[in-house]
Amino acid sequence: MTSLTTTQTLLALWREARTRFSGQLSLLAAQDLTKRLPGTQNSVGFLIRHVGEVEMLFAKNVFGGSVQVKAKTLIAQRDTGEWTDLDELLSFVQQSAEALEQVIGSQDPQGWDREIVTKEFGRKTLAESLGRIISHTAHHGGQIAVILKYAPSHSAKNLEMKVDQGA
Repeated sequence: MTSLTTTQTLLALWREARTRFSGQLSLLAAQDLTKRLPGTQNSVGFLIRHVGEVEMLFAKNVFGGSVQVKAKTLIAQRDTGEWTDLDELLSFVQQSAEALEQVIGSQDPQGWDREIVTKEFGRKTLAESLGRIISHTAHHGGQIAVILKYAPSHSAKNLEMKVDQGA
């Protein structure tokens, strides 16, 4: 059995953890993107875009990748309702996954204890930072799963509106 480097081990860990998010993507339909739980702000589409943006930011600002990103969900700080193009969102999070995978895989196996400082979460080692992006993606992946399971369908919302309006 071949021994893995620290980088190879951590890359395998990231790949597996990300499946909690990415495994749901192939099951989505365009109408799922606007779903949200009653009384909450963020839609499935917004959360997908947000995950991709944060992955791109980590690739660039934490791991030193040369990627371009405009963090629209972070700039707006709320769901603006614009994240409704399924193909575009899927392409974006595919790009973010590839960018993050590439920069994680290129890290020096001896460098995971190197510290970085960011304004978002302060001083962390690269290994701790990897844990942060893993937990961030899994957190929002869980939110998406709950929304998809419990959010009312659009036809149910339309029916509720008709009943409320006395139809």
